[in-house]
Amino acid sequence: MVSFVVPARNEAEYIRGALSSIEGLDTAYDYEVVVVDGDSSDGTREIAREYDVTVVSGPADGIGAARNRGARRAEGEWLAFVDADTEVRASYLTRMLGFVQAEGLAAASSRCRMTGPLRAKCVEATINYAFPRLERPVLPGFNTFVHRDAFEAVGGFPPVANEDTAFSRALARSFPTGYCPRVLVETSGRRIAASGLTGTLWHYVRLDVGRVFG
Repeated sequence: MVSFVVPARNEAEYIRGALSSIEGLDTAYDYEVVVVDGDSSDGTREIAREYDVTVVSGPADGIGAARNRGARRAEGEWLAFVDADTEVRASYLTRMLGFVQAEGLAAASSRCRMTGPLRAKCVEATINYAFPRLERPVLPGFNTFVHRDAFEAVGGFPPVANEDTAFSRALARSFPTGYCPRVLVETSGRRIAASGLTGTLWHYVRLDVGRVFG
């Protein structure tokens, strides 16, 4: 089984799209969906319960903590972390499982399409063409597919800024990771101005630019 873990806090505007896309997967594999609600004050929980998902409630203690909480509740051998403003393509699960198995990987992401302003396309290009070239590829938190054993071995997402970058590097120190070259998700560009990927991009440029462009 694969467990989709969807952290959500006040995501009423987006979460229906994410859950509908998972519900519409074209796959023969078994999967479950765990939505981790972070004390939402809008209709996030109620919308999630319209779908065949498990809703886990908890405090608003950060997206990394929410992902870890969902992983503890999940039953799958593989964990697919997808954010509430991210939609997967119908082939996502079949292609990601096929890719990690064929390549012998413990974790992977895929190319993405990012909506929103033009600057979102700059980050999209960085994710799709630069992150995979790193010695330790950065797997964006909105699209991370990881074997449970590897996830548990590194202790899950750490309680730090740019938690997905730190998590990716911890994984890559001990396990093979990589990128599926197909575009398998679409995510909102809202985070570019307000949240983790802007910080992740700066962190990546500051620390890894020589490794990628040198």
